Amino acid sequence: MQVTIDKNSGYCFGVEFAIKMAEDEMEQSDKLYCLGDIVHNDMEVKRLAEKGLVVIDRDQLSELSDCKVLIRAHGEPPETYKTAIQNNIELIDASCPVVLKLQHRVKTAFDKMEREDGQIVIYGKKGHAEVIGLTGQTLEKAIVVMEDADLEKIDFNRPVTLFSQTTKSTKGFYELSQKIEERIKASKGELTELDFNANDSICRQVSNREPQLRKFAQENEVIIFVSGKKSSNGKALYQVCLEENPRSFFVENQTEIQPEWFETTDRVGICGATSTPMWLMEQVKEHLESLEENALMA
Repeated sequence: MQVTIDKNSGYCFGVEFAIKMAEDEMEQSDKLYCLGDIVHNDMEVKRLAEKGLVVIDRDQLSELSDCKVLIRAHGEPPETYKTAIQNNIELIDASCPVVLKLQHRVKTAFDKMEREDGQIVIYGKKGHAEVIGLTGQTLEKAIVVMEDADLEKIDFNRPVTLFSQTTKSTKGFYELSQKIEERIKASKGELTELDFNANDSICRQVSNREPQLRKFAQENEVIIFVSGKKSSNGKALYQVCLEENPRSFFVENQTEIQPEWFETTDRVGICGATSTPMWLMEQVKEHLESLEENALMA
């Protein structure tokens, strides 16, 4: 059996940067708080917890004082920074630069839309950490849309500025953008530049993985997709694998692998989400190789 790890899989720059900042900080102190899971992968969260990373939520943050708290790659709303100042909390800010830039763009667009009686619309998952950070730039006035039913929240007679959560699919964004355009035309009879401004704010390091993954899934007979079950990026990329290769299997770690998925002559590809650590994919590879050795010995 030939086993290969996809070289394009694993952490995106933002997640890698956040984990490095956490590890560097924990070398100097035995405890560091982190606002939410640093990454949507339970195995990595557990590894970092053993080094002293303590995950807290926003309610717990308001009760802390005189300590250090890490902001993960997803970014945070302005409210978090205010709480930190009030409670004398030192923030270790590992917000992804792509997300920070987007927050600034959303804030600028929101100020403009307020003057023009317009609306900010965000294509994303309501309640997702990054989306909370983005809606926070708009005094919680932004409209979050994910599916067609959510479009009913938009007033198509007023100007619309559209952004996207950085990890959403480009295909989904452009389909949504098209639907908003059509609804504005139906409402107003025309579409001008002032009516609608669509901003493709999807991170290309994430979106470029989709075509690369399609190719990887085609090149192998079996795909083992390694990801945490909480990862929305993982769910989306696994679907890409399944579309190209029906013998694609989603696992959180090597213990979920079933020997009956494989033939001895299979080419097996291991890949993962932007929140999947390389060490975990390497563990899966070692496990598959030991399965084969055991089968040969038997």
